[in-house]
Amino acid sequence: MSANVVVVGAGYAGAGAVKSFEDEIEDGEAELTWISEHDYHLVLHETHRVIRHPEVESKVAIPVDEIKSPSTNFIRDRVTGVDTDEQTLELQDGEPVGYDYLLLAVGSSTAFFGIDGLREHALTLKSLDDAREIHEAIRTAGEDATQSEPAQVLVGGAGLSGIQIAGEIAGYRDDTHAPIDIKLIEGLDEIFPGNDPEVQGALKKRLLDRDIEILTGDFISEVDENSVYLGEESMPYDVLVWAGGITGREPAANSDLAKDERSKRLHAESNFQTSDDRVFAIGDTALIDQGGDEQAPPTAEAAWTAAEVAGENLVRALRGAPLKSWQHTDKGTAVSVGEDAVAHDVMGIPVNTFGGLAARTLKKAIAARWIAEVSSPKRAISAWSDM
Repeated sequence: MSANVVVVGAGYAGAGAVKSFEDEIEDGEAELTWISEHDYHLVLHETHRVIRHPEVESKVAIPVDEIKSPSTNFIRDRVTGVDTDEQTLELQDGEPVGYDYLLLAVGSSTAFFGIDGLREHALTLKSLDDAREIHEAIRTAGEDATQSEPAQVLVGGAGLSGIQIAGEIAGYRDDTHAPIDIKLIEGLDEIFPGNDPEVQGALKKRLLDRDIEILTGDFISEVDENSVYLGEESMPYDVLVWAGGITGREPAANSDLAKDERSKRLHAESNFQTSDDRVFAIGDTALIDQGGDEQAPPTAEAAWTAAEVAGENLVRALRGAPLKSWQHTDKGTAVSVGEDAVAHDVMGIPVNTFGGLAARTLKKAIAARWIAEVSSPKRAISAWSDM
């Protein structure tokens, strides 16, 4: 009797692992079931483009049928819990699904850190629906504003996502000549926290060049329906977008698997095994051990390189073969600021930080390479101009 293998999640980690597993497995060796609440894979690191141009969504959402083989069973549903004793998954709408081996790759949710009112009043960017909602909120705010009383748009969190969101909102403002003021808020002292000062400076320059005001050094303490509070200061807003951190999602949080109590992300070894050796976890779902006190970063690059090994390890596990360890190698960073981009510490390129056409082309190439790998070169070529 063939083994039942289940992959949960259709992000970089889940989609990549499905492709890898299908490449490794022999006919009749296992039944693969892929579960996701969406019937498409979202190229998340380019989803900010939809804020400015909603028509781009067809380029960043890839139907699962373009990714999986016909023999893989796909279930569109939300996994709400994992019973490791019974080896079953609880679904929101459907019947429980059993597994012999399970890979959790459900990504992450936005972390609100207990800030009063933030969850209730802020928009986030984790899905196509989120991108559409931000676009509509920005469009409406701009239409209702005047030159003397411009719309106030605040973006909380100046990491990669917050910077890219602010850049797209500025692009929309410039395209439509809408009266919109944009502020990017970061509680720490610098934007793109924890990164090299050179790339921080390059990003800051491009944000300021696009008339995005940068506020650092004060954390948001409270939010109500009209204002954000930074310490004692209140700041009115028409649209608030929050991109300030991540936390684990339901399947991880609602399980007895070992996890970080603060973030609810699962602890996983470098071979992706969790505290239950039949359950694997990758991507934003997991804190993947990289030796010492280090964990793999929650980035698209890390997720898709890990996915190749994770898919192979699922096959190795059901065959009783030794599992492979995975070590993340940082190949560099590319960040969009509207139509511009900044690249830093890119493997094989002698210049440490650069922008302009070279950075924009690199950013496009990263997205196109992934789309070609998970779907087809034809789709990648079609998406190129919109990345």
